[in-house]
Amino acid sequence: MVLLDIDAGRLTARLVLERPDMVEDGQGGAVTGFVEVAGVWALIEPRSFGSEETGPGLVSTVTHHVTVRARGDLTAGQRFRKGTRYFEIEAVRDPDESGRFRLALCREVAG
Repeated sequence: MVLLDIDAGRLTARLVLERPDMVEDGQGGAVTGFVEVAGVWALIEPRSFGSEETGPGLVSTVTHHVTVRARGDLTAGQRFRKGTRYFEIEAVRDPDESGRFRLALCREVAG
């Protein structure tokens, strides 16, 4: 096994990890909202930028790799929040199979 040289000192972005949860909509129903799970220190690295034309117009997509210390509850479908920015988690992996860190492929979405 080859350990990647991940410097924990580079985890300088303070993010909030959120998970989806059903929230009452005030009209007797429920909608999917997000609830806070934990605050985490992370390294955010922009990966790609793209755009495509859809019905209403041009839509841009920005992806990031977000590295955090390993946690067993980090899964696709959750999101990170940094102020008014949201990073939807699409996939999670252990970058060097050491169990020390998790690398999340995220898509930034409008808040």
